[in-house]
Amino acid sequence: MNNKMRNEAIERNKKLLRKAVDEIWNKGNYNTLKEMVSDDFVIRFPREELRGVENIKQFYTHLRNAFPDIHFTIIDQVAEDDKVVTHWSASGTHRGEFKGIPATGKKVTFTAMDIDKVTNGKFVECWTNMDELGLMQQLGVIPQK
Repeated sequence: MNNKMRNEAIERNKKLLRKAVDEIWNKGNYNTLKEMVSDDFVIRFPREELRGVENIKQFYTHLRNAFPDIHFTIIDQVAEDDKVVTHWSASGTHRGEFKGIPATGKKVTFTAMDIDKVTNGKFVECWTNMDELGLMQQLGVIPQK
């Protein structure tokens, strides 16, 4: 693949990620999941994995139920070959149960870094590392130092 074709592929992958943030994360349009992710898509969190479109949809639904006004913003994005690295932030108000924590009404902002792998125009894998400690401190579950 020549440099021009490689750069075009990289830009398509970054554009796909931005579309996923807008359609799935921000708008909650889960019908677009199947067109953007492979059937065996996996999200790898530090201590767990989510596999398949239905489990991913349930995860995002749970997140949106807990934070109905959640909004994601891409802070920075770099890509090479089949991987896109995205530094993002999310803000929302805790209005529903989240990971066993009853609604607190608190406004939170947290950040994460994702590495997404794209094959044949679809996401096949995501490695994510989110600031869960900061989120839990903002929710009042873990004391701040």
